[in-house]
Amino acid sequence: MNDRPANHPEPPFADIDAATRRLMTALDALESAVERRREADRDEDELATRIQALGADRSRLADELDNSLVKSRKLERVNREIAEKLDAAIGTISEVLKGEPKVEDGDDHPEGLAEALMEDGDEGGEAEDDEE
Repeated sequence: MNDRPANHPEPPFADIDAATRRLMTALDALESAVERRREADRDEDELATRIQALGADRSRLADELDNSLVKSRKLERVNREIAEKLDAAIGTISEVLKGEPKVEDGDDHPEGLAEALMEDGDEGGEAEDDEE
């Protein structure tokens, strides 16, 4: 008196074993999928951290560039001012040398040259102090 049909050759535990194997396979696949997702999330977090660091570096470099441009412009302006003062001093010296007759007493320095140089020197010192 067996409840099992005569034409079913497998015992009832075979169905449970097959279902258990399918369940284990499905759980392994799920575990693999979860691990891949965790790895993708870690990669995404690492990428976000790198992007944030690059943004901070970019900001720092932009500030440094701005400071360098300011310094460069200041140096160019000071260079122009110095060139103008040198041109004026050269012109003054040339005028003094051309305009003063040579002195026969053995004095090689015309009196106007010292005065002209002193006047130009006073102007340059004041302008330079104002820059800083």
